[in-house]
Amino acid sequence: MQTDPRLSALQYLLTQLRARIAVVRSGELDRGALSLEWVAIAIVLVTAALALATFLTGKLGDLEKLIPN
Repeated sequence: MQTDPRLSALQYLLTQLRARIAVVRSGELDRGALSLEWVAIAIVLVTAALALATFLTGKLGDLEKLIPN
């Protein structure tokens, strides 16, 4: 059974995001500020990756229709 690489990447990013949020909540201000920056970057990257995956999935579906049976 193959694992979808998009799902694996999303799970990894969410795990990293949870870890960063835990550091922010721990009260360590030095690490929290840096972690908050990484949280913002991770959110942007995940959003961009999901948008790209959705776009490419639609385009691949259109191209598959052009292949004769």
